[in-house]
Amino acid sequence: MAGKIFAAIDIGSFELELGIYEISTGSGIRQVDHVRYALPLGSDTYQTGIISYRRVEEMCRILGDFVRIADGYQADTRRAYATSALREAKNNRIVLDQIRVRTGLKVKIISNSEQRFLTYKAIAGKDAGFNRMIQKGTATVDVGFGGMQISLFDKDALVSTQNLPLGVMRLRSFLNRVENESRGSRTELLAEMVDNELFTFRKMYLKDREIKNVIATGNAVLHLARGFAQEGQGELISAADFKEFYNRLSAMSRGQKEDAFGVSTEYASLLVPSAAIYQRVMELTGAETLWIPGVTLLDGMAAEYGEETKLVKFKHDFSGDIIASARNMAKRYKCHIPHIQALEEHALGIFDAMKKYHGMGKRERLLLQIAVNLHSCGKFISVRDASDCAYNIIMGTEIIGLSHAERETVANVVRYNLQPFSYEELGENSMLVAKLVAILRLANSMDRSHKQKLAGAKIAVKDGFLTVSATGDDDITPERIAFEQKEDFFEEIYGIRPVLKQKRRMK
Repeated sequence: MAGKIFAAIDIGSFELELGIYEISTGSGIRQVDHVRYALPLGSDTYQTGIISYRRVEEMCRILGDFVRIADGYQADTRRAYATSALREAKNNRIVLDQIRVRTGLKVKIISNSEQRFLTYKAIAGKDAGFNRMIQKGTATVDVGFGGMQISLFDKDALVSTQNLPLGVMRLRSFLNRVENESRGSRTELLAEMVDNELFTFRKMYLKDREIKNVIATGNAVLHLARGFAQEGQGELISAADFKEFYNRLSAMSRGQKEDAFGVSTEYASLLVPSAAIYQRVMELTGAETLWIPGVTLLDGMAAEYGEETKLVKFKHDFSGDIIASARNMAKRYKCHIPHIQALEEHALGIFDAMKKYHGMGKRERLLLQIAVNLHSCGKFISVRDASDCAYNIIMGTEIIGLSHAERETVANVVRYNLQPFSYEELGENSMLVAKLVAILRLANSMDRSHKQKLAGAKIAVKDGFLTVSATGDDDITPERIAFEQKEDFFEEIYGIRPVLKQKRRMK
């Protein structure tokens, strides 16, 4: 397959960026051009809640230039993603429409979990050392202008991921407000602010967990990395060296930072807040090494496109990370793990057997698997109102790699697993939810006793029936009754009647 030219546009909280990439099976992903324009949209959003018309005018002008550059490279595909500044702006629909009308760009506002997942893909695609590093306790710390994400890995598995309101622009705003009122040093104030937000995370997720490495990403850290490059250090930095660097950076005047890092006055004011977050994470986790891989959201967008077009193959299982995140949520809310494992087997068996009839693909299969893992999490709060509680838990929890709409789909599948189904409440998404609910309900009935009596059952569609064939001598009366109660809804959705059969073993 011939290579492709891909144009990636990032509408961030502090700047607009364009990346032009050449992607091919032979050479992988290669950036051929990069343009950055400082535009602090986040200053508007975080202070007033809206993006001003003046900012919109300037943004459309710059994006128009980006489009012309992409056209000059004859880009096969161009994508524009917007992050927290537009995501949190009350007038984001108006802004998106203006961009479309004036530049022809259809901008997608991505969720925080999607944004962090793309950065994570960029890291994995950059260096084979990533897979080796996460074999031991590793935290990826992605600090943006509006917030930060901490993801914990251990033995190649994603343990947890959380978003915290610790963006560098928020920290700078805090410092500007208290600078003339407080007698404490800026370093002390920053440490206190960061510690305040990290306290709960540390208590819940870092207890008895050893963290050896921290992987640092985010736009601000790219400029910090220049300081290490000038000192002859590579991407891997010891905790002691980073602490020394942070102390020197904190002592610099703004003018000295501008000269040392080659940044504008506005950007220079963000360097210390950014470094403070990484420094406190290093101290709180006791990590020995900081790795700055030098990736951006643009790199993640290119990796996503390369994977979709099958021009690039990754060794790391990203879908497995999403499932791992869901499984850790299930453990956190004390779900019955053997029951969930049985349900995964049954639900995915039904899904795969019904491929010709449901018209769904890998992504929907993934959403089903997540719903299976989280279907009973609401019981942690209330057994009586478990469905509604589960819905609220899922909607209130970041699931890395899922969009807001996908997370809502999962939440509704879990909600209607027990509640009467309502097409009216779900609107356009009702059929997808209905299809997944029908499978989840049937799979759940197959382990009604929570004793995995139907483990290893064969599932196949034959002569207009979905036949579930189990072998064993267990009394499956509870499963049979529950199965019969779910047959009508399954047939209503798919037009295929499920049948449960048991073959006794010969004595």
